[in-house]
Amino acid sequence: MRLPDFEAWAMFAAVVEHRSFTDAARALSVSKATVSKAVTRLEEHLDTSLFNRTSRRLALTESGRRLADHAQRILAEGQAAEEAARDETADLSGVVRLGAPMTFGLLRVAPLVAQFTKANPLVDVDLHLSDAKIDIVEMGLDATIRISDMPDSSLRARRLADVMMHVIASPAYLDARGRPQHPSDLGAHDCLCYSNVATPDVWRFTGPGQQTVVVQVRSRLTVNSGEAMLPALREGVGIARLPDFIIGPALANGEVEEVLLDWRPPPVGLHLVTPPSRLRPARVEALLDFLARHHGC
Repeated sequence: MRLPDFEAWAMFAAVVEHRSFTDAARALSVSKATVSKAVTRLEEHLDTSLFNRTSRRLALTESGRRLADHAQRILAEGQAAEEAARDETADLSGVVRLGAPMTFGLLRVAPLVAQFTKANPLVDVDLHLSDAKIDIVEMGLDATIRISDMPDSSLRARRLADVMMHVIASPAYLDARGRPQHPSDLGAHDCLCYSNVATPDVWRFTGPGQQTVVVQVRSRLTVNSGEAMLPALREGVGIARLPDFIIGPALANGEVEEVLLDWRPPPVGLHLVTPPSRLRPARVEALLDFLARHHGC
């Protein structure tokens, strides 16, 4: 049996990540010629070209695109195995790259990261906050927190908690336009919608006796950040559907009022998502366990 050329696969993954033979060589602390020979050796073994090379541009071929994820997993597994072996006899150290949604990250994740880094002075955290859908493998993240339904994928997802949703508006808006008593009443109202979902203007509710109702609303404002709806809510522009971590303070101080209390939007899962590999450095496991403990799971 001929063993795979693991070194060539790892160097191919590094070139894909850095988009340059020179930068990959620098990152691996080897010569550019070593990287180039390894990739050529892999191409010859696979009998296919992995890159289209010109003097100014380096681009993956169709075969290269198909094989890049495999190469990245091979490299990640090797790195994780070596780090796991070192972690058995060493203090937690190194970098953890973590993603999180913008507002939830600011309000709930950043304070926990601060506590964790204070307790683990040799661990550095690279925290990436964004509401956009990201490819955690392509971005090189060790984990990310997602507030969404998780589709089937090769990623590993651990549900930490449910995030409760609320339908709210300002008292002034409701005094002027009336308070909806049933989800179907929303058709006569202006609404504020969140664009980072598949159907922003389609709202689902569960009511008495586990009845389900789906309504299509008219959006006066569509944004990709839930927090960006707050000024429009306060100005009485319309009705919004927002999670408790965003709307909690405004509900508590009376700036907004909750409606449709008998009809609730389904909760959204708070997930901790990691790449497919089960091998993770101890510092990553430690941070993930810390986040899980503080989010109710």
